[in-house]
Amino acid sequence: MNLHGKDFLTLLDFSEEEILGLLDLAAEFKEKKKAGIRHRLYEDKNIALIFEKTSTRTRCAFEVAAYDLGMRVTYLDPVSSQIGKKESIADTARVLSRMFDGIEYRGFGQSIVEELAEYASVPVWNGLTNEFHPTQVLADLLTIREHFGRLKGIKLVYLGDARYNMADSLMVGCAKLGLHFVASAPDAYFPDKALVEKCQGIAAKSGAVLEFETDPVKAVKDADVLYTDVWVSMGEPAEIWAERIRDLAPYQVNDSLMTAAGPHAVFFHCLPSFHDLKTSIGREMGERFGRTEMEVTDQVFESSRSLVFDQAENRMHTIKAVMAATL
Repeated sequence: MNLHGKDFLTLLDFSEEEILGLLDLAAEFKEKKKAGIRHRLYEDKNIALIFEKTSTRTRCAFEVAAYDLGMRVTYLDPVSSQIGKKESIADTARVLSRMFDGIEYRGFGQSIVEELAEYASVPVWNGLTNEFHPTQVLADLLTIREHFGRLKGIKLVYLGDARYNMADSLMVGCAKLGLHFVASAPDAYFPDKALVEKCQGIAAKSGAVLEFETDPVKAVKDADVLYTDVWVSMGEPAEIWAERIRDLAPYQVNDSLMTAAGPHAVFFHCLPSFHDLKTSIGREMGERFGRTEMEVTDQVFESSRSLVFDQAENRMHTIKAVMAATL
């Protein structure tokens, strides 16, 4: 695997062998970290983290991964950068490339991170856009492999709004590595048809299965992984909550759906999650709509079948692999 100098924008840009190579490297770094073996491979490197959308896991994962590798980090939050306001994306990319060895971007349209990569002379990493979240899916794939011992043939069912970055990226990752991907949602919430067609072409070569099912009980039959995400994403207006609750409530991951999947099924969530009322938004929406839980019940979230914190930890190890391999 030679990814030196390569951007990490979407898993569509990587072969099955390259993705597996990144997972192997992540597993190696994880083992070293657990054993207390230093791996400061890039002590002369500096990276910039551009966050137009704030985050807990993505920022911490990039920063700790960078520190473990010996790198220095500069964090630019939504008010600390002039990107797209007083300075164009192209100019920002060229300026930062003169100062840093790598650039991470987390924000809005995929076109922004792609333009950064076009004009940057150093690797650019996608920390999340509206369309794709590839670092999360790498962590998910590592977590699946750790738990089940394999990836080929694993059935992963994504329940909820399947139009955006998580379902898109999971579909791509499953297509690339030969998993069985099911999107379970109302018809209007299925992924973009052009991306589906592209992934079906990839699946035809990898042996993956892609399905789209409106009936959640039917969708989860014999599933290995039930996956969901918040119903309203960062940056969307609060008024959308009523519509999403009305449309997506039947796709809530609860004990009934976990039972329908089978005793070996596990639960995944990319976080944060509205599984209780212990957040300000959770309380506000709960009071407004009379619900104590949204996309997943607290019973499932806190159960032994929930691997959400394994996923969260693996963000750090897989991001470390991406940075190390491309630098």
